[in-house]
Amino acid sequence: MNIDLSARTALVTGSTAGIGLAIAKGLAGAGATVVVNGRKQASVEAAILDVRKSAPEAPVRGCAADLATPAGCVALTRAEPSLDILVNNVGIFGPRDFFDIPDGEWTRFFEVNVMSGVRLSRFYMQAMLQRGWGRIVFISSESGLNIPADMIHYGVTKTAMLALSRGLAKRAAATGVTVNAVLPGPTLSDGVAAMLKDGAARAHVSIAQAATDFVKAHRPSSLIRRAATPEEVANMVVYVCSAQASATTGAALRVDGGVVDTIA
Repeated sequence: MNIDLSARTALVTGSTAGIGLAIAKGLAGAGATVVVNGRKQASVEAAILDVRKSAPEAPVRGCAADLATPAGCVALTRAEPSLDILVNNVGIFGPRDFFDIPDGEWTRFFEVNVMSGVRLSRFYMQAMLQRGWGRIVFISSESGLNIPADMIHYGVTKTAMLALSRGLAKRAAATGVTVNAVLPGPTLSDGVAAMLKDGAARAHVSIAQAATDFVKAHRPSSLIRRAATPEEVANMVVYVCSAQASATTGAALRVDGGVVDTIA
């Protein structure tokens, strides 16, 4: 399959590291003009260099903006007023007992994980509908289906993303614009590696081994018995953004290694 996105401009939010950076590289490798986003200018510039190393011929630029706020979303849309592909990837996570999560933390998670996608989709989708072509992808999580007891607030936001993507797909029916959600399972991203670092050191194992041990202990239904790589998640996203995926919309596409125990 030859995926050619050379005529398309794509924004990947939260793309200075981890899954977001892998998606940016994947889209650039398929020829898209890629806009990298992060909160800090230095990290955005570093990510641009990283993407260019993997895809030297692809046009890539960046915009530093904090998408946890309405003002940050406005700044981004002013800097990049027109897109063909929007990947709502930015997100935060972290274990915390339900009884210790104050209202402010619930709000912070919702603003970053959900409202950033609401605001950006509301802005960019209208022009996509007028042009008759567009791709919007939400990076949800298997935690949106298997709500983790130690990260209930995170799981709730990822479930909300599934509802949002399905609703927007219905809003875009018969227009040439598709909206989908991609659900990674345990993935050895930079954030997960940082979370596992201390435990790996105490156990005298590599971070990769610590990730495998985590999957076996906490996601025993996994069929691949390991953490996925960011690139494996990115491969699904690149396909969903392609012309070849024109009949895929309103879907929750799992890249979870078989963690979710269902045949549907």
